[in-house]
Formats: sequence, structure tokens, C-alpha cells
Amino acid sequence: MLGFWQPHSDYQQYVAATLTLMARTNLYSILEYESSISKLYILDLDPLEKIIAPLYSKTGRPSENQPEIFRSLILMNDLGHPLDKWLVKLSLNPALQFACGFRGKLPGVASYYDFINRLIPLNEKSRYKPKKRKPKKKYGKEKMPPKHPGIVQKLVDKILSGRRLNHRPERLIQEIFAKVCVQPSIDLELVPQTVSVSGDGTCIRTGASPYGRRTCGCTDFNCDCPRKFSDPNATWGWDSHNERYFYGYTGYFISTYNRARKLDLPLYLRIVDAKRHDSVSAVVGLAEFRDLYPNLTIDTFISDSASDNYATYKLLAQWEINAVIALNKTAKGYLKYPKCLTNNMGVPICPAEHEMVRWGYNSNDRSRIKWRCPRVLGRCEASEACDNCSHSSYGRVVYTKPEWDLRIFTRITRGSERFKAKMKERTAAERVNNRILHHYGLENAKVRGKKRISFFAALAGFNVHLDAQLSELKARGSFDFNAIFGIEAVA
Repeated sequence: MLGFWQPHSDYQQYVAATLTLMARTNLYSILEYESSISKLYILDLDPLEKIIAPLYSKTGRPSENQPEIFRSLILMNDLGHPLDKWLVKLSLNPALQFACGFRGKLPGVASYYDFINRLIPLNEKSRYKPKKRKPKKKYGKEKMPPKHPGIVQKLVDKILSGRRLNHRPERLIQEIFAKVCVQPSIDLELVPQTVSVSGDGTCIRTGASPYGRRTCGCTDFNCDCPRKFSDPNATWGWDSHNERYFYGYTGYFISTYNRARKLDLPLYLRIVDAKRHDSVSAVVGLAEFRDLYPNLTIDTFISDSASDNYATYKLLAQWEINAVIALNKTAKGYLKYPKCLTNNMGVPICPAEHEMVRWGYNSNDRSRIKWRCPRVLGRCEASEACDNCSHSSYGRVVYTKPEWDLRIFTRITRGSERFKAKMKERTAAERVNNRILHHYGLENAKVRGKKRISFFAALAGFNVHLDAQLSELKARGSFDFNAIFGIEAVA
């Protein structure tokens, strides 16, 4: 059963009292970890108790130090230590023990792994499987295509019919991330209620070997006998950036960019098969995102050309989400539509072969986009073709309807300044990927198993948000480390 849970207010009083007392005799042991201690001090784990309480039985010996273990794991990720070395460092540093809220005997490594296993109930015991051979076909800068053609359309049809995608082992850790980590950022207005989000996939290499451990007596190393794999769920995937195969998983993260404060914040973290295409992860991720954040409204979905398919545009149109998605290289030349000829960006071409000027979107009754003559608006020089186009002083007018082609006639016109500005926000997803993989060490942690990779990615996401929340509280004058821990009086 779940044991005693120290309320956040009591934890803050305990940390402030113990570290203030320590600062009188060993000030620099506190100042050395100022940022890390501050992040734990503002992290309210009271909502976590209600989420994980059902994971524990109502009888038996009570579990101990569950919130303290969670703080310890976040601090471990912040300081960049593997778990075994972290427990040694923690046992030798009273300041870090107090910052986590520990009192008395520290829990062992088994308590940490038990905590992780409860949050993500995924069976990853070593299994005997045939050797996983690296594929030979290379794709260059292109992504590995989906294994099942048409799978995105099938998923979209199921999602629009009401199918929920909530039966996954990572559901609980995603809920914890949303309610314990992201919600305080929403309360601080770091994440607006109406949000533009960017989706992007990234390669995550596992710490396990792709060759497995041989259990046969064959003299040939390349034999096909079953081998024992410590990470049986890992697969080979194609890294289109480095143009090589990698062994592990793909992380698909949905992020947002706060332009006013220049912040990149992750909102949704999911670890999937290495060979899964980002187009599949995008529609699944959007459906799960809407369930995790029912109070947030997605204004715009921003993605690279991996999501450039009609099924995704259909899903976004049904949910009234603006699509800012890069076109793939197959869209070239002029496109023909009823009463209209357009370029590959969906902009109508006048008889003089000039791009017409967008003049508003009628969303009330006709759901169509209005385009006007570029000559009348002074955007081009007059020509003989212009004289035979329209004699009206208002100039030629053309209407396009998104229903003709959701991919081309997006609500935010392709190539417009607004479209370009939104597309630039997609780099937020790449910066978030970089912070999780490199700044907080998921790339070099040599963690093996989807369970632990998912958990460590969530820890990195916690630290990214805590950095932003701490900076915001300091800017508002709501947090003063020296005053809380009596540093000024000691100095």
C-alpha cells in the first residue's frame, strides 16, 4: 500500500529549515546546487499521489519515500548521473538528501526500479529471438516508408469514428507529465490555452547490443540460432539526417514555442518503434494529446513533409486545426482545379501568369478563400494579357475552396508571411529534441528498454519545464533562493 505522503507545503518547510541550518556551517555545499535545489523546491508532487495511489494495494506493508524517490530521479537527471553512481553520490551528500526530502535511511536501487516498473507496466524480460539483421537498403535523406501502406488513413478513420488510443503502458507516465509538470506551466501562462504545436521524430539509440548474446555452440558468429536480447523490443531504424541505420527507438515529441518568453517546451513525449514512420506517430500523437489536455485548444499543427498526406489534412480539418505542413518533393508545376489554375503552393495564377493576392477567408457560410488581381493591387506590371483579363476597376476575382484539395488550399495560405512565420516555430521541436537527448543526456545514458527510455525522457521533460518555471518565478519576484534558505544572513 502507498505509505505516508508528505504534503508539498510540509516538504518546503522541511527543506528550508534543514538547508538553512546547513548553510550556517557549510554555505558552499548549498550554493553549489542552487539551481537544482530550487527546481525541486517549486515542484509540487501533491497531484502525483492521486495518480499513482491505485497502483498500490490497500493491504500489506506501506511503501516508503515515493515522492522522495521521484525527486531524487529528477535531481539525478538534472545533474547527469547514471542511477548506480547517483545513489553513491546521494549517500555521501547530505545537502542533496535534504533537497529530495529524505529522512533517515536511504532507499536502495531496487526501490527505484520498483517505482519505475509500477509507472510503466511493460514486460521487457530478456527473450530468445532470432538475430536482428541490419537492413541493406538505404534511403538517403528520405525517411523509411511505412511498413503498411494506407495505415495513416485507417488510423484516421478509426480516430474520427471515436476510437480512443488510451490502452498503452506509457499512458500513466504521460498523465503524470501532463498534470504534474505541464499544468504548472499552463498556470504560469508559459503555455497558452490556445496553442500552436510542432511534432517531430528523433532517433534514440538503445544501450543494448543488436547482436544479442549467443547461447549456442556454433563456430560461425553469423549463425541463425536464437540469441538472448537484453532489449527485445528494440528494432533497426533509418536515420535520415546521418543517412545510416540505428538500433533502438524513435522518440516522437510534440512541443510548443512561447514567442514572448522565447521558450521551447515539450507537451507530449512518446517512444515508438525505430522503424515507425512519423506520419503514423503524428496522427496517434495528436489523438492522445487531445485526450491528455482536454482544456487546451490546438490552433495550428506544424510538421515537416513526413505528415504531408491527405489523411492527416482530413483529421486536422475535422478538428478545425490549421495545417502548416511542408510539401514533399512530388508537388511540382501547375495544378488544375475547377475555374482555377494554381502553383504547387495553392496560389491561383492569373492569365498573365502572375500569382494572385489573397484577400481574406470566408469561414461563415461558403468556406472559401478570395483572391484578387495583382495588377490592380500594384503587385505587377500590366501586360497585354492583363488587358484581356477583366475590365472591372476591382480586377479579376477568383475563389478557391479548401474542400477541393485540403493539402494545397490550407486555411493559412502556403507561402504567405504567416505561413512562413508558423513554419519557423517548428524548430522548437528540434530544440526540444536536442535538450532531451543531449542537454539532459538521454542520448548518452546507454539506457536499454522502452520502459526506462520512456521514463528518462519524461524526467528530461520535467527538467525542461522546471527550468522555465523557475526562470518565470524569479522574473515575477515570486522566488528568492537567498531569502528562503537564509543565505543573506549567513553571508
